[in-house]
Amino acid sequence: MTLPVEYRVGDATLPVGDGAKIIVHVCNDIGGWGAGFVLAVSRRWPEPEDDYRRWYEQRAHDDFRLGAARLVPVEPDLWVANIIGQHGVDPGPDGPPIRYGALEEGLMTVSATAAAMNASVHMPRIGCGLAGGEWHVVEPIIERSLCAAGIAVVVYDLP
Repeated sequence: MTLPVEYRVGDATLPVGDGAKIIVHVCNDIGGWGAGFVLAVSRRWPEPEDDYRRWYEQRAHDDFRLGAARLVPVEPDLWVANIIGQHGVDPGPDGPPIRYGALEEGLMTVSATAAAMNASVHMPRIGCGLAGGEWHVVEPIIERSLCAAGIAVVVYDLP
């Protein structure tokens, strides 16, 4: 059953609802962590940044690449999903850093995990801040990868 995306005003690092929850955000593929939504994540929990930096450092020996996703436990029944969906940090000849195909691949990984855990997924408007994406492109990706699989999705906009 396809579920609609729910929109809320609030902080995506404080997800609302019962049961297991996954907070999703987009990371770059160059090891940079220090601007945008990741700052809010790091203020609440050190684990997602620590895991991302280790993952990047070991990239020659692991699955760190565009489209990859890793879930990091931060509290009981709460995980942060680091999705590598951004190439670099600056716009280039191919446009903004967002890579929509990589984002969709990462969200498919999150979708399978969320389904297995019966978890809801929470996020800001991923890929549309520093990554330069457009929500009218990202929202259908979320609908295809998560909502169509019956995963409850909440998107948070700051007040």
